[in-house]
Amino acid sequence: MGFYDDFTHVERKKQRGSNIGRMVVTSVTSAVIGGMVVLLTLPTLSNAGYINMVKPGTENAISSNASPASSLFAKPVSVSVGSGTVEAVKQVENAIVGVINIGQRRNSWMQNSTDVEQGQGSGVIFQKKGGKAYIVTNYHVIDKAQKLEVALPTGEKVSAKVVGADGYADLAVLEIDASKVTDVAEFGDSSTLQVGEPAIAIGNPLGMQFSRTVTQGIISSKERSMPMDFNEDGQDDWELDVIQTDAAINPGNSGGALVNIEGQVIGINTLKISKTGVEGLGFALPINDVKVIVDQLMEKGTLQRSYLGVQPLDLANVPRNEWKETLNLPDQVQSGVVVQTDVGKFSPAGQAGLRQLDVIVKLDDKNISTSAQLRKYLTMNKKPGDTMDVTYYRDGIQKTAKVKLTAPPQQ
Repeated sequence: MGFYDDFTHVERKKQRGSNIGRMVVTSVTSAVIGGMVVLLTLPTLSNAGYINMVKPGTENAISSNASPASSLFAKPVSVSVGSGTVEAVKQVENAIVGVINIGQRRNSWMQNSTDVEQGQGSGVIFQKKGGKAYIVTNYHVIDKAQKLEVALPTGEKVSAKVVGADGYADLAVLEIDASKVTDVAEFGDSSTLQVGEPAIAIGNPLGMQFSRTVTQGIISSKERSMPMDFNEDGQDDWELDVIQTDAAINPGNSGGALVNIEGQVIGINTLKISKTGVEGLGFALPINDVKVIVDQLMEKGTLQRSYLGVQPLDLANVPRNEWKETLNLPDQVQSGVVVQTDVGKFSPAGQAGLRQLDVIVKLDDKNISTSAQLRKYLTMNKKPGDTMDVTYYRDGIQKTAKVKLTAPPQQ
């Protein structure tokens, strides 16, 4: 081994010795600091209830069967699961039922028909009276049913009949025997809702195998309008006023309850937007609208619509060049409803002097932009025998007619 090798060897030994010394000093220093931190934090941990400290003069208070070290362990914590959401669900869950739509399938080779389940949805028991219980659900849940069954919270199924239904409003009322019904839901007030308040959806997503599933979110919007084109002709037939929520709503939830933190029903779940990349867009019919419609369905079996006597066409569906050339509309008119065909002489509109190609822009004080809005106003705000002001344009001039509405001819 050469001089430089010997020198290097000695220097390495010195460095290792120095490194070991530093490590020892560092370890001792860390231990001292750590101990001081623990000592300083013991009173805080004790006051917070995480550990029990034995105070001077109380050593003899420790049980002879307990180890002094055991007093330093954290105490077991008992957590209560009671909450506003839990209590709200308890209040209403037994009033939520399943609605089973049963149709018939014809066996061609046997020349007979058999019952077949066409779909499942949800419903809310809202009244018990005279030995009967009444359930509100969506129209699309019972549509085309030959028979209906209701699955009670116990799992038992009972037959149901339709008391009243309306496709445009997407609501139906069912009747069942009340002998096995224990709970009735309480309707709240949807006009007092605030964006951001809790919303709880209860229903049967994907059918009865997930009966009375509970999901929670918030009220995302108090007022949304969903255009509905029932005959798929490209022109909306109706507008559903709905509450928007991000509480999970899936097929089978239709007809179920949207509930507030008080356990009151504030909406009837009716639809969701299902598109790739879209989450948390569910909608419910506001319970204040539901109350009005349900009362009519219970009393008359259908909504009592008022009849104006025009065939409406959305101005938006008229070629733009015709706005000037045919309708002679002023530039400020950008929306309205065109009277598409001849008006019957003895219809309410005909009696008031309305004609083909008049452009209706207002009913009473409400601006009208679409045929769906016109139909809804006549249904929800008027009844046969009422008088209504119709503001319209003819040959570029704004006019107003007073119309006395009647019931539709078929009634």
